[in-house]
Amino acid sequence: MGEACDAPAKGGTLLAFDEAVARALLLARPVHGTETLALGDAVGRVLAGPVFTPVPLPPFDNSAMDGYAVRRADLIGEGPWRLSLAQRIAAGDASGGALPQGSAARILTGAPVPDGADAVVMQEETAAEGACVVIRRRPRPGENIRRAGEDLAQGSAILDGGVTIGAREAGALAAVGAASVAVRRRLRIAFFSTGSELRQPGEALGPGQIWNSNRFQLGAALALPWIEPIDLGAVPDEPEALRAALERAAAIADLVVTTGGVSVGEEDHMPRLLAEAGGEAHVMKVAMKPGKPLTVGRLGGAVYFGLPGNPVSAFVTWRLIGARVAAACGGIARHEPLVTMARAAAGEARRPGRIEFRPARLAGGVSLTAPAGEEPRIDLLKPSFSGRVALLCAADGLAVIPAEAGYIAEGDLLRFLPF
Repeated sequence: MGEACDAPAKGGTLLAFDEAVARALLLARPVHGTETLALGDAVGRVLAGPVFTPVPLPPFDNSAMDGYAVRRADLIGEGPWRLSLAQRIAAGDASGGALPQGSAARILTGAPVPDGADAVVMQEETAAEGACVVIRRRPRPGENIRRAGEDLAQGSAILDGGVTIGAREAGALAAVGAASVAVRRRLRIAFFSTGSELRQPGEALGPGQIWNSNRFQLGAALALPWIEPIDLGAVPDEPEALRAALERAAAIADLVVTTGGVSVGEEDHMPRLLAEAGGEAHVMKVAMKPGKPLTVGRLGGAVYFGLPGNPVSAFVTWRLIGARVAAACGGIARHEPLVTMARAAAGEARRPGRIEFRPARLAGGVSLTAPAGEEPRIDLLKPSFSGRVALLCAADGLAVIPAEAGYIAEGDLLRFLPF
């Protein structure tokens, strides 16, 4: 292995979290291949390239509210002004031609502004009197008119490639008439759990056995429209079976994810088997809690992620590192975890040395209109060993505790990653 791939020896220096993320992301190669889908079928998929609007947005000058379209030049002297009503224009109507001088047009929100009109007076500043309207205030030039192209000029890109199509994106694509779009093919992710102790939910447990929570936890995390998950189940701690599963997964997938077997115990075979299969590790042992025994590398054309077997560690390492690499492999241009700030509701001492991602619960309600500086407060849940899955269910997110922190005081500001 080269210098960048050298794994620290047992008890050696741990790789800093940010460095581990950077090394893992360097392995990502966006998938090739595209397909064209109807817009309704493309939701959740990744745009293969930019989409351009064939028309300006909005496509014509239109009224921003219900009111009356006027020529400001007709409002001579001091108001109020009385104008005859020349036409009524609703959304979906043609403009009805030019606005005659000395008249106004009743206009509704979204309706095209008639030629000659240079402002729309909101109806609350008018009074209807038979076939006339009284204008009480002189409008500013262009007031309440949405100009053609002010949102987006004709020929401009409304979305760039690498965007995941969600509600906002689907609405934008429909607004420019995109009935179908080109998307990247789905990212193939093969995954399996390791461990002779694993049984499936519904099966009876024997001595020393546990139900396989990682299989379903990871399967749920991969249940995304841009991912094609390949569930290879559980493999016992038998080197030949594990190697065969690893090689099979790398042959059929873009990214291989395993859980368990990446630490330093006698039954932790995965790092050695990765090397024996011709792969190389670029990340091993990260200075993070939970999740220290993480392996990231490459095997053939696939990126390999060896997650820890403890479910909290597996959850955290996949969410904070694995999901970002998967997104990059899927062609997603930006996929950063959502980060906000929160204050510790109580103080506690801790052992410094590794960055910690502690399950935390929001204390009380969160106001969207709270003044600046009044960040939400969070309760740090008990320092956990990484098998306590109940902590994840009790938490609203992960508090980020700096590696050097030896004490968290009440009111300390922490980064918070909401679930």
